[in-house]
Amino acid sequence: MTQDIRDVITPSCELLALGEPTHQEPAFGRVRNELFAQLVGCGFRSIALETDRVAALAVNDYVQGGAGSLDTVLSEGFSHGWGALEPNRRLIAWMRDHNRNRPPEQRLAFHGFDTPTENYSAPSPRAYLEHARAYLGLDLDLTRLAGDDERWSRAEAVMDPAMSPGATAEAGQLRLIADDMLTSLYTRAPELIESTSRERWLRARTHLTAGLGLLRYHHESARQPFDTSPRVTALLATRDAHMAQNLLDIRDIEAERGPTLVFANNGHLQRTMSGWHLGDVGADWWGAGSVLAHLLGERYLFVVGSLGRSEALGLGAPAPDTYEGLLQARFPTWALTAPGTLAPARVRTDTEPRQGYAPLAQATLDTADAVLHIGDGTAAAHP
Repeated sequence: MTQDIRDVITPSCELLALGEPTHQEPAFGRVRNELFAQLVGCGFRSIALETDRVAALAVNDYVQGGAGSLDTVLSEGFSHGWGALEPNRRLIAWMRDHNRNRPPEQRLAFHGFDTPTENYSAPSPRAYLEHARAYLGLDLDLTRLAGDDERWSRAEAVMDPAMSPGATAEAGQLRLIADDMLTSLYTRAPELIESTSRERWLRARTHLTAGLGLLRYHHESARQPFDTSPRVTALLATRDAHMAQNLLDIRDIEAERGPTLVFANNGHLQRTMSGWHLGDVGADWWGAGSVLAHLLGERYLFVVGSLGRSEALGLGAPAPDTYEGLLQARFPTWALTAPGTLAPARVRTDTEPRQGYAPLAQATLDTADAVLHIGDGTAAAHP
């Protein structure tokens, strides 16, 4: 066992993926912060969280020493409610303090790598496309084609294909325009970067790829009835494909500065297929981790998260013959260990859907580089 991340990373690692089995146990955020501080000492200079990439640009501005308050950046710079989590508050405050009086090349960077989508809603792509249009100096009436933002963001636009604007002629024209703008962004890159900056060019690309991702997501929303497995599969796969693209972009940006820690749910980071099933509806798809593992090879490492008992989830101690039970007997607080040290066991069955917990399985363990087991969320949530 170890609590030292240096025992896990390899010289070839560029993207270290740290997974959590549920978003509802705050101890994983606390341990993540501790491990990131260790990684900074090993040359890591960036972290990427499962939050909207465009909104996260404001968080990075803040940790780089920009104006504004911590409360504002937590409220506006995080999607999915993640700014309300205390471990995220501590992370951002620590990064800003760490960066104080350091030269730019040594400062820590914060990234989001998710899309701004929820299960039952996705915003309009208009604002993202408008940012790129303004940067390129183009005279285009995107508002006429996009229409009111609410027609995209209302729940019906995602839940009812007949109410979705994603497959309309106007949406098709927006996708063509966005694709042309992306081409222009690259063909004009030398002049644009010289007249503005590399940072502003990258921001324009980030907004534009986010807009394209939303257009794809809305298009998939319009193709199948809400409660069908093909539709759920397409939406989840589209989101994870965009996550993978974002992480590849982030690694391109950070390549010369050092490796990156990425933190998200196990399902987004594991090398095996991801799965979601509820009643007669379900999906199995290649998640972002599967894509990245195949593209990056040994440069990608995956640490699967595991949980014993949790007061936050109302989850009791695992049965001793489960994978979590074997880990619990060895690591009552928290520790990192090699997956090969675990004997065969059964999958945990005492969890409920409301807990959002995905139990460990042999296939996931077989393709993980390490396991982070938190034996007791309450004990591990405090130093």
